[in-house]
Amino acid sequence: MTSTQTLSPAWLILQDGTIFKGTSFGAKGTAGGEICFNTGMTGYQEVFTDPSYTGQVLIMNNAYVGNYGVKASDVESNSVKISALICKNVSYKFSRIPADDSLENYLIKNNIVAIYDVDTRALVQHVRSKGAMNCVISTEHSDEAQLKGALQSVPDMSGLELSSSISTKEAYCIGNENAPIRVAVLDFGVKVNILNCLAERGAYLKVFPAKATIEQLNEFNPHGYFLSNGPGDPGSMDYAVTTVKEILKTGKPLFGICLGHQLLARANDIRTFKMHHGHRGLNHPVKNLVTGLCEITTQNHGFGVDPEAVKNCKEVEVTHVNLNDGSIEGIRMVNQPAFSVQYHPEATPGPHDSRYLFDDFLTNIKKYHNI
Repeated sequence: MTSTQTLSPAWLILQDGTIFKGTSFGAKGTAGGEICFNTGMTGYQEVFTDPSYTGQVLIMNNAYVGNYGVKASDVESNSVKISALICKNVSYKFSRIPADDSLENYLIKNNIVAIYDVDTRALVQHVRSKGAMNCVISTEHSDEAQLKGALQSVPDMSGLELSSSISTKEAYCIGNENAPIRVAVLDFGVKVNILNCLAERGAYLKVFPAKATIEQLNEFNPHGYFLSNGPGDPGSMDYAVTTVKEILKTGKPLFGICLGHQLLARANDIRTFKMHHGHRGLNHPVKNLVTGLCEITTQNHGFGVDPEAVKNCKEVEVTHVNLNDGSIEGIRMVNQPAFSVQYHPEATPGPHDSRYLFDDFLTNIKKYHNI
């Protein structure tokens, strides 16, 4: 299909020196980050606006991206959060009647550099084999030395603290202020639909900046606490671990998702680690060890909780495991109502198998406070 722009080349270089040539799509320029891939076939706009993708260059595995356009309501934050985009094929036109615009215009408005005409199967196989690494996409540089020079300015994801830079700067509230349940949310890069899932169940939320103190959280007089998803290395977030430890001292119910899961682990002195290439997609099978049932889950994480460290922690037990690789997908504390999962139960996009976890959290709050 014909672009609104003149077709022009773009180049992708990986940290190990691998180079791909493709066609430019979206904004012009040079952009870099850690390369990762998502196996989902739909929901690309929600994926692009997920704050957990901050600092990452995303490969979309689906053969075509952009065919149903973009819509203002299909977002998880107020802007596109990926650093750049890699596709096999793109659609310049869209078929969905309610859509507001094309993906190309959306990327241009959000200043996102993208490349297509890339053999994404070969590229994903390379990442699965060699592991996550930094990369750069450029429409400005074709010379290998220039591309490598641009690559040197991309920070390593290990040890990188990103949540405080994308978290809300001021606290704000969501839901019915007369609701019987109040939840303090620590925003490390929270997705809109996580907040919606809590508010729809009758919780009144106050969303706090990532570096909010326990004193600030408790001024809201919450019945429970929520630790959100977010980008970066949980090992670099000692400030958040300190706050989570203070939350645990209250004994009140706590629920964490993704990065929040990793921070709950760290608050119990359980190590987190950088995964080889992470889990990102809409079809990851997880077993609930409490019920024995399997869930198909949405995932987006490049760090995990160390299974050996969990074995040595008497205060924590594993509740969910990934059926593909056996990695830890959920934990709970033995002697208080605090639990977390590595995956995304709000699942936008994705299946809703795991939304019961929001109900479990609200049930814990009602039991604890006798509401």
